[in-house]
Amino acid sequence: MSLINSNPQIAAKIDDLWNKFWSGGISNPLTAIEQITYLLFMKKMDENDLEALANAEFTGEPYVSKFEGTFYLTKEDEEKQQNGIEKQTLRWSQFKRLPSDEMLAHIQRAVFPFLKKLDKEDSLFAQHMVNAVFIIPKPSLLKEAISSIDEIYEEMEKDSNEKGQDFQDIQGDVYEMLLSEIASAGKNGQFRTPRHIIKLLVDLVDPKLGQKVADPACGTGGFLLGAYQYMVTQLDKEKDKRTPDEDGFIRNSKSALLTEDVKEILGKSLYGYDIDSTMVRLGLMNLMMHGIDNPQIDYKDTLSKSYHETSEYDIVLANPPFTGNIDKGDIHEELQLKTTKTELLFIERIFNMLKMGGTAGIVVPQGVLFGTSGAFVEARKLMIEQAELKAVVTCPSGVFKPYAGVSTALLVFTKGGETENVWFYDMESDGYTLDDKRAKIGGYGDLQDIITQFKNRDPRQEDAREGKHFFVPKEEIVEADYDLSYSKYRNEVFDEIEYENPHEILEKLIGENGLENQIISSLEELKKVIQ
Repeated sequence: MSLINSNPQIAAKIDDLWNKFWSGGISNPLTAIEQITYLLFMKKMDENDLEALANAEFTGEPYVSKFEGTFYLTKEDEEKQQNGIEKQTLRWSQFKRLPSDEMLAHIQRAVFPFLKKLDKEDSLFAQHMVNAVFIIPKPSLLKEAISSIDEIYEEMEKDSNEKGQDFQDIQGDVYEMLLSEIASAGKNGQFRTPRHIIKLLVDLVDPKLGQKVADPACGTGGFLLGAYQYMVTQLDKEKDKRTPDEDGFIRNSKSALLTEDVKEILGKSLYGYDIDSTMVRLGLMNLMMHGIDNPQIDYKDTLSKSYHETSEYDIVLANPPFTGNIDKGDIHEELQLKTTKTELLFIERIFNMLKMGGTAGIVVPQGVLFGTSGAFVEARKLMIEQAELKAVVTCPSGVFKPYAGVSTALLVFTKGGETENVWFYDMESDGYTLDDKRAKIGGYGDLQDIITQFKNRDPRQEDAREGKHFFVPKEEIVEADYDLSYSKYRNEVFDEIEYENPHEILEKLIGENGLENQIISSLEELKKVIQ
């Protein structure tokens, strides 16, 4: 169960924050979350700096505060030593005390430009602030948003102290809850992969500490976060005693319990790319809020000529966009598939990103499994002939509602392995209703069964192919033009219905008195009624 669900006060305050933005004139959830993210960055930067100062004082190690000295808006001002702004006034803890009109002007005129000029070496988030725009229009909305964020943090501190929950966990949950609101935005075909589908795919791929994990179309960073939490959980000696969440997964993201060495390894393990600068900022903040101090998420089109990383990663996890085509002239010449369809090009891109022996777990539209044109066949051939295609899990069509009703599948393959048999599983339920509401229903659906059956799969066992899962030998798939549809290989079982002999049916109808007598009798009854 999410920690937020166990604290209705925090959930109510987050709702309240959204309502303030809505009534304050920012109705697009994506714009609102972006503006909230900038405010959170301001708050976190102040808190991190104060903590670093306190630590430096305690250890005696040197530390220069980001807020020490004077900030100049222009080079000319700096040269002439004029119009300087004391950096201390740019702290969240300082400017939040200003009257609302002054505060809005101060953030627009000084704080935001200061963030954009931060030392880019320090953080990728600071790098990606360069194109950011602060558009909170009203002093009253700004004041309310800042006090709301402070109240949420106070509630988080209280929860952490009283219930012994890890502050980092609660903070991460808060940001996840904020992000869940962008569900209604559905911007540019970008939508968040349901968290339980991420957990399922990460479990199937099984990333290990020290492995490099990438997502070439990372959005808000859900898969990178899923891999991080999975790896942290594997290090938890108490994991078997933990209570599973509402989907049956055990996850522990207590980054506070990690050693500095492990933190550093994890920090250098996660790489994400996206072509939307808003998504890059949201992804960076998502990982930072979960305790990853300097995540590696960057603005890049991984299908284009500007992307050069080949055979770099041990694990690739992705739900790449499958909403269209890319301009032929922009496609990297390394990609050989003769298509402009992004869902196919990403399969090849992901294959190329993997080291030999590296494993991918990806979400694809089901059309990829059976499309008959050359590029579809070639994409499937790549996974079967140059990799070991381990699993094809078909998902019901409502899994991505309310964004899209498209039917999807999960593919797991290891580059350079040998495909002998492919394991198929037909997921009928993911534990949620398949309508737009996606309400939780009892149990875990097929989620935990998929993991159990995948881990215990054995192609040597006799298989009638009548159940939810079975193996299909490679030769059979090759003969079928590399078709990967579950229904193509399942043996349909028809229940035989036995009908009675027609003579026996007639005997029953006629009975002892004969059918004719029964009809006459019924007509006599009817005659009495209508007289």
